[in-house]
Parts: sequence; structure tokens; C-alpha cells
Amino acid sequence: MIATPSPNFGPRKGEIDMLVLHYTGMTSAEAALARLCDSKAEVSAHYLIDEDGSVHALVEEGMRAWHAGRSWWRGEADVNSRSIGIELVNPGHEFGYRPFPQAQIAALVGLAQGILSRHPIPPRNVVGHADVAPSRKQDPGELFPWEALADQGIGLWPETAEANGEAVVMLAEYGYDTTDPAAAMVAFQRHFRPGRVDGVADAETAALLAGLLRAVG
Repeated sequence: MIATPSPNFGPRKGEIDMLVLHYTGMTSAEAALARLCDSKAEVSAHYLIDEDGSVHALVEEGMRAWHAGRSWWRGEADVNSRSIGIELVNPGHEFGYRPFPQAQIAALVGLAQGILSRHPIPPRNVVGHADVAPSRKQDPGELFPWEALADQGIGLWPETAEANGEAVVMLAEYGYDTTDPAAAMVAFQRHFRPGRVDGVADAETAALLAGLLRAVG
């Protein structure tokens, strides 16, 4: 763990019950760290993981880092106050999106498992930035290995189930902000149906949503 303190944080206003994963979306790790530690930028995260697996600690977990921005999950708008944010170095869709290296994901698994052991974060609250800000964000994107993380006890991965309701209604029930239904559907598919991200509420998407709702009871 490399101590790389950021000045961009404040007091929390609630208990930690979320883990939010991001990609940096910048051309290099150096550029991302510089921005996350620049007081004028007013952005930060608790941790940054480089592609070689190096982990930078930026903000103490007990403090409110500024990573989610305008966001919403399961009825709560102040995601920053209730979450820990992890940035993964990746150029993102703007600068040449690419798969996340094995060393980076291995470091993430270890870090996330530690976080989950320290805080009561339910699996459905392990989310991507796009999940909590679907009209603004795409990260960590369709190349992120959510299923592999779920196999390690980090988050959920659905089995299909019979859908008895409309997909958009199920999206809202699971936790998404459906003010923009198409954007919420795309965010869901980036996370849970990455093979085809088209925003269409087809039968497979509905069955995956039904499976998630069954899993969370």
C-alpha cells in the first residue's frame, strides 16, 4: 500500500454500506493521481489501483471522498457519504478502453475483500459508477470482470429467473435511478449483460433482473 494522501475529503453523514468501483478514464496513472490529489479539482477516491497492481491509499475510509458526484442508489442521493470509492487505472472509453490486467484485478480482490470485512456492505451495494450515475457515467464498463469478482464474494452475479414484471420496474426495485430508463438499462447491461449493451429491455435482460431480485429476496 502506497500512501498518497489527497486533500479532497470531508466528514461522512452516514454509515458505510456501499462500495463503488470506477475507472480513471485518463491517459496515465500519473495524470489520474495528480488530479485526485489536486485541491482545485475537488475529486478524490479512497484508493487507486494501477495496472501493475500497486495500490495507492488516498483518503481514509472513515472520511467522505468525492468520487461519485451526482448519483443515486436505492433511494439515497448522497452516495459519497455512504460509500468507499476505488479507482482503477484504465484509459476508459475516451482514450482507448482496454481489459483490466490480471495483476490489477488480483489487487482489487484483496482490497475489496478487506473492505467488506470491515464494513457491512451487502452484495447488491457493490456497484460501478455507471450504476449510480447512469445518465453521466460508463465506468468501469463492459470489460470489467464483475462475474469473477462475484466468484470471490464481491458483489452479485445473477442466474436467470422467470420475469413477472416490466424490466424498468425491476430496475428501480433493484436500486437504479430510472429517471432516464434507457440510460439505466444500459448501465445494468454493462454490469450484468456485457455481451450485448444495447439498452433494449429484452427477455434476457428481464430474466437477469428477475434473478437478481430473487437473490436479494
